[in-house]
Amino acid sequence: MADITPWQAHIITLFPDMFPGPLSQALAGKALSEGRWSVETYQLRDFALNKHRSVDDTPMGGGAGMVLRPDVMSGALDHLSDKAGPRLYFSPRGRVLDQAFVHELAEGPGAVMVCGRYEGLDQRVIDTHQLIEVSIGDYILAGGEMAALVTLDAVVRLLDGVMGNAQSFVEESFETGLLEHPLYTQPRHWEGHDVPDILLSGHHQAIADWRQSESEKLTAERRPDVWARYRTERSQTTAKKISQKMPQKMPQK
Repeated sequence: MADITPWQAHIITLFPDMFPGPLSQALAGKALSEGRWSVETYQLRDFALNKHRSVDDTPMGGGAGMVLRPDVMSGALDHLSDKAGPRLYFSPRGRVLDQAFVHELAEGPGAVMVCGRYEGLDQRVIDTHQLIEVSIGDYILAGGEMAALVTLDAVVRLLDGVMGNAQSFVEESFETGLLEHPLYTQPRHWEGHDVPDILLSGHHQAIADWRQSESEKLTAERRPDVWARYRTERSQTTAKKISQKMPQKMPQK
């Protein structure tokens, strides 16, 4: 196998044993063993400033819970200042991790990932180190580790050589701006349910049209937000194509 430059994940966490976790299995695990990506963890307590290895303190202004200290986290981030890629901090108030952002990450050299705990991270270190806040959904987790694993799983499968069939990417949910169409396999007849006749027809264009129609219907029903964005982008693309085909006005003499 030719030399591979791995996509590198550097993860600051209080629980380094959570990595690579489930990503040591299946395609991600195979890619890890092949050196297509790598993961290195950094115990946040190693950057603590007292003998008790404290990393948190009470929130200024009062309130429940604890907040990760900026001086401790800054020390960890300074230690990784030579690592390439964006600095991500997993937070429910961050930008949504969507497929476009996953592609953006996969096309880069790697990322530094900050896994928060407790009530969160002091805002000053977020601002100073220009951390990109990222959310994997509208719910609360105990910490950022699971969000980091989700992000890694999404990124790793896009790396060269990880997935065998590149066509698999094209038809997946969100790759085309729509949810994926229904899927069927053998047996043709199962417990009173049949595979749609169109899929057995052999007419490739008719099958493609059916899949497109089903994707549009599912997206409109289940994800009206995604459907609205898709229709807007499609309208803009159509308008642009029409504009490009229109004859240009001749300059007046």
